[in-house]
Amino acid sequence: MRFKQKLIFWIEEYLFYPTPFQQLISALLLPLTVIYCFIKFVQKSSVTTYDFGIKVVSIGNLILGGTGKTPFTIALSKHFQNNAIVLRGYKRNSKGLYVVSDRGNIIQSQDISGDEAYEYALSCPDSIVIVSEDRAKGILKAKELGATVVFLDDGFSKREILKFDILLRPKNEPTNLFCLPSGGYKEPKIEYLNAHIVAREEVDYTRHTSFTFYNVANKTFVKTDTLPDNLVLVSAISKPQRLFDFLPNGIRYEFFEDHYDFQRGDIENIQEKYNTKNLIVTKKDFVKLQKFDIDLYVIDLEVKINQEIVEKVGEYIGSR
Repeated sequence: MRFKQKLIFWIEEYLFYPTPFQQLISALLLPLTVIYCFIKFVQKSSVTTYDFGIKVVSIGNLILGGTGKTPFTIALSKHFQNNAIVLRGYKRNSKGLYVVSDRGNIIQSQDISGDEAYEYALSCPDSIVIVSEDRAKGILKAKELGATVVFLDDGFSKREILKFDILLRPKNEPTNLFCLPSGGYKEPKIEYLNAHIVAREEVDYTRHTSFTFYNVANKTFVKTDTLPDNLVLVSAISKPQRLFDFLPNGIRYEFFEDHYDFQRGDIENIQEKYNTKNLIVTKKDFVKLQKFDIDLYVIDLEVKINQEIVEKVGEYIGSR
């Protein structure tokens, strides 16, 4: 196993499910955690909230990394017309505000938009997708383009924005309950009480897995129920081990840090190491790997949201 893979596993284990030795490190860092939480409290207490004249629904989480925000937002957005999705565009090769796609018309490349925004652009042809470090500017741009509701990706901490907050709560919660740097929580766990909706995985939303084969020769996706034996999982998402739940036991894998910018040499080395051309990736990884013009198997993790949650969001959007 490569050193980077070992480091990724060690850090995620420390943040979420620490060993006794890692618990000791966590305890030693508690003074810094207290300072971190105090800063968060001061920031929250001093913020003035603004109404931007458009309904804003935030989909967020309290822990670092993936809890399914992207597939949840994709699924939720499909229930409501005339919507925009606004996100930061983490690790994109650009700064400022960009309209990535306008109701199916993809305007920017993956390098400009970032991987998550480009995934939204591909998966939500009826939405406007905007990246902006300044979420307020992104919301105003969405309003200018005629959207009537904005879905804000990872916006729980943006307390200056008047919004409806949905927090996603994972099925397997961390045993480490501390905030950074002693643990993997971005906000104290008590903040679940401040959300309008807390959506629990496998209770309020479920994931359904399917697979497609991307044929580079004709640029098409074909649904498939079978996967080849000599398959290698390649991924650069947070907590990639969660993908093992949806794939054959004992699958070979190569993991990279979250949002890693793949190079052609990475893929060539993997294909040579495992003597195979059969690679399987997430949609988020696909948007970065498609530039290499290779066949790929893609994991489709579709989220189904309970109707009660959809109705509550609809009530908020419909009220004024």
